[in-house]
Amino acid sequence: MVNAYDIFGGVCVFIVSVQLLRKVFPWIYENLLGPKLFGSGVKLREMGSWALVTGATDGIGKAYAKALAKKGLNVVLVSRTLSKLEDVAKEIESESKVQTKVIAADFTAGPEIYETIAKQTTGMEIGVLVNNVGMSYANPERFLELPEQEKLISGLITCNIFSVTRMCNLFLPAMVERRKGVIINISSLSAVIPAPMLTVYAASKAFVDKFSDDLATEYAKHGVLVQSVLPGPVATNMSKIRRATWMACSPKTFVSNALSTLGISSHTTGYYPHSLLQLSIDMLGLISPSVSRKITLKTMENIRARAAKRAVNKQEASK
Repeated sequence: MVNAYDIFGGVCVFIVSVQLLRKVFPWIYENLLGPKLFGSGVKLREMGSWALVTGATDGIGKAYAKALAKKGLNVVLVSRTLSKLEDVAKEIESESKVQTKVIAADFTAGPEIYETIAKQTTGMEIGVLVNNVGMSYANPERFLELPEQEKLISGLITCNIFSVTRMCNLFLPAMVERRKGVIINISSLSAVIPAPMLTVYAASKAFVDKFSDDLATEYAKHGVLVQSVLPGPVATNMSKIRRATWMACSPKTFVSNALSTLGISSHTTGYYPHSLLQLSIDMLGLISPSVSRKITLKTMENIRARAAKRAVNKQEASK
């Protein structure tokens, strides 16, 4: 005879199983089956004749600009250094035979840069917007020990948060009017996992992720696709990872994988090894949140210690 404990146990097992399936199947589809077997069904060239990429002279931004150009989109490159912009523009025009336009803008500056961007893109059909520009710490550091704290915090918030909101404000209206468009906002894996010693950076990227998720919901019915991309380690100048590996891939590899998730997932790490990394950290956090945070803190302290040692060695070598 079945007793109440058996029924309760069965119900608990059923609920846990359903919850696991709700997590596991979407994860497998969004990170493996969808991108690998089917790829993105979004026809980017039909969104508009131009793509605009911020932070386009290096790393992930440059890789997005090149990848979009190869799909036949003309590209507006926006970044701080004009000479670097011109070099990337020449590369793209040579490789992909598309038009480019460069706009020099320092995203740590004031609102006047958005007036400049608006004027220089007047009449352009911006179908794809990639908000990639961002800044981080030189090295992991405790909040109260940040070098030039006030300047750094102001720069991080202005560059990482204000830029995304203002660029969307500039180009989303035309997308809504045309009822088509794609906005890709580059957040960071640090936004959704413990990130001590990257506190302000991680918090600014958490804003980007939340902003993107809700913007996607608001404007889906208007034909605008908004994707939040949360990269883990990528071999770029900002990350200071010099050599690409399976986990810390090259920008080109990352962007190729991330674009294959477009239309499949509105919230993605973009590269399945980074999803595995997030899953591992999340699972450890479920078992013991304090252990997860302590391990991350220890990792950051080790990175900081190695950076300090390199700085000392460099100073001694220059004497």
